[in-house]
Amino acid sequence: MVLSPERKLVLRSFCHRLGVDFVDLSLLNQALLHSSFTNENNLPYHEGNERLEFLGDAVLGLIVTEELFKRYEERKEGELSKVKSVVVSRKVLAEKAQEIGLGRHLLLGKGEEITGGRTRKSILANTFESVVGAIYLSGGIHLARQFVMQYLEEEIERVISGLSWRDHKSELQERLQRESGKLPSYRVVDVIGPDHDKIYRVEVLMDGQVFGEGEGKSKKSAEQAAAREALEQL
Repeated sequence: MVLSPERKLVLRSFCHRLGVDFVDLSLLNQALLHSSFTNENNLPYHEGNERLEFLGDAVLGLIVTEELFKRYEERKEGELSKVKSVVVSRKVLAEKAQEIGLGRHLLLGKGEEITGGRTRKSILANTFESVVGAIYLSGGIHLARQFVMQYLEEEIERVISGLSWRDHKSELQERLQRESGKLPSYRVVDVIGPDHDKIYRVEVLMDGQVFGEGEGKSKKSAEQAAAREALEQL
């Protein structure tokens, strides 16, 4: 499909909104090309976004799964599966698609347009996946991870916080207050790894004395690990 100068301007503006620089704008355009448009305009099937959606679904699942695996070492497989199912659900992906204004840039057939396709959750969620697939092909897994986590990191933390789990930090604080009337403090002693894959090392102290140490993919998870070790020492 040949892109008009006007369409190229729209896509470049959308690239800026996404925070992704597509060298090949036709790849982004394909991610936004719904099957209703290809059908009505007699375009080949492979020019639509369904194959990119298939790829993006796999890339999205891998990124979220890897992040959950690395960040939440104390979580069991069943818990992580529940979190993933919510984070990559149609509801969440449709909300994120609306957040970035994806619907406005879709190419839809006339029938789909009339029946509200631009705001239909299934179309928005599927197109979010196709955009992830296009970003992966354009910039690789690193760029795809940056994009996915930009929009899904808060959702992951929200779902995790809603699960019933042992809060080691609160437990340690309550115990120390009860036994000594004092509060623990935490300090980051080391951060290793690249920006997209950092590991934090944290110590928990009371009266300047180290009671525990922990590591994690975020400061919060490292603090939880340190508090858990401190509880084991008390």
